[in-house]
Amino acid sequence: MLTYTEENYIKTIYHLSGDENRDVSTNGISEVLKTKPASVTDMLKKLSDKSFVNYVKYQGVTLTKKGRKEALQIIRKHRLWEVFLVDKLKFHWDEVHEIAEQLEHIQSPVLITRLDEFLGNPAFDPHGDPIPDQKGEFVLRKKHILSDMAVGFKGVVVGMLETSPAFLQYLDRLNICPGAKICIKERIAFDGSLEIVLQDDKKLVISFEVAKNLYVTE
Repeated sequence: MLTYTEENYIKTIYHLSGDENRDVSTNGISEVLKTKPASVTDMLKKLSDKSFVNYVKYQGVTLTKKGRKEALQIIRKHRLWEVFLVDKLKFHWDEVHEIAEQLEHIQSPVLITRLDEFLGNPAFDPHGDPIPDQKGEFVLRKKHILSDMAVGFKGVVVGMLETSPAFLQYLDRLNICPGAKICIKERIAFDGSLEIVLQDDKKLVISFEVAKNLYVTE
């Protein structure tokens, strides 16, 4: 059994290491978890002793196969709970992250299996992020940053890089969410803003800051 804190470390290392399982620095973990580097070092030694990470002092840390499997199961629980909170309990998508942070630590594989079945085995959470299955496998789809796309691009919003409540609330006001069809009509040279058209023929201008935080696919 892992502690709440140990699970948070494993999940944080997974997110920081990316798909390539890059080395993650102690300082990087410290910044995300808002804790002292010395405390991070102590925890990495504990996780190394339990074979969840490969840790070399001054070189960083990576997840072992065992650690990556554990991280994916934590993420699976988190994202399934987000779907449940939004689809079944009618929470807004900007309200569920912190609640799911608590629920993801429930230690009951049977509960999570039944939750997955109850929800219809969803592939993505309300923010467009993929949900790993019981084996840790998930759907990969090619996605782009909207700000990188050329004028004339037509596609679908599939996720967000920024997921803070303030940003999600702003997207709600614009009627932009995963699944929204979007077309770039013009790029404003002065500041990189984009004039776009949504699926309901609604025209609006979004800032470069918004565009660089939206994932789209063709």
